[in-house]
Amino acid sequence: MTIPTRANAKKAVVDPLISEQFLAADLDEVNKLQEEGKKYNFKPQLVYRNVALFAALHIGSLVGLYQVVFDAKWQTVAWMVFLHIFGGLGITAGAHRLWSHRSYKAKLPVRVLLMIMNSSALQNDIIEWARDHRCHHKWTDTHADPHNTTRGVFFAHMGWLLMRKHPQIREQGGKLDLSDLFADPVCRFQRKYYLPLVLIFCFLLPTAIPVKFWGESAFVAFYTAGLLRYCLLLHATWLINSAAHKWGFKPYDKSISPVESAWTTITAIGEGGHNFHHTFPQDYRTSEYSLKLNWTRIFIDTCAALGLVYDRKSVADEVAQRQSEKHGDPSLRGRAF
Repeated sequence: MTIPTRANAKKAVVDPLISEQFLAADLDEVNKLQEEGKKYNFKPQLVYRNVALFAALHIGSLVGLYQVVFDAKWQTVAWMVFLHIFGGLGITAGAHRLWSHRSYKAKLPVRVLLMIMNSSALQNDIIEWARDHRCHHKWTDTHADPHNTTRGVFFAHMGWLLMRKHPQIREQGGKLDLSDLFADPVCRFQRKYYLPLVLIFCFLLPTAIPVKFWGESAFVAFYTAGLLRYCLLLHATWLINSAAHKWGFKPYDKSISPVESAWTTITAIGEGGHNFHHTFPQDYRTSEYSLKLNWTRIFIDTCAALGLVYDRKSVADEVAQRQSEKHGDPSLRGRAF
């Protein structure tokens, strides 16, 4: 399915099956929120529990890095790469493109697989992740955006997880309709059993399988395939919120902060076409040109070929070209890839 779009509109004309909440807000609403945000007497406060947990994770990851260099078996390193892609798809193909944006539809077996993949990534349950992401798109770079880039690169990268949320996030987020997420039994199941799911798929199995099948020590397996792999996947996701809003090209819309970033496409398995994605957020590809690097699109297309995925939404080439000529820089289309 192709998303019909008006090149001269502030936001796309929406497929009738999709609510407007999946698109970015128009400029008037964003400007209004930016002005209202200045009126809050809000002082940033650290959440010390989160600071301690992330500090411990990064210290443990340094131990894991040492083990990768000096002690880990090659099979364990290959296992880490597999788990990075496995968990990454749970975020990119699952929480992001399927559940946040409804950019395609998936049958139950794929949704269950994506839920397991997502649980191995441990980045909040699907419903919470999608709620935050819809806030991010609808109110980008305002205080209602959980990882507002106007508060600095570090805040957009991971600082937002170390601090209490701005009141505007809770106010605006409460206005979003999440009924589609709560209507999905897969999302409800994960939310109900999230703790045991992440313990099993993020830490227990990643550690146990190297020990069982190729004789890796439990210590090395835990710190490499467990902690280090998890930490690297977090940063791969966070780079989309920080670097992909800072350094790169803007072929489709020069007025917004997201950019096209090839290197974040590599680390985040296909998510670096961020200027395209924020311009056309319902396109399941999230990029025109990154097929060779876009493992997420390859996964979705493979599932479609097997009859497990359908109704993939994409923007017509002529629409992207018209948008680029009117609001971006056509000479930069494809340059990052």
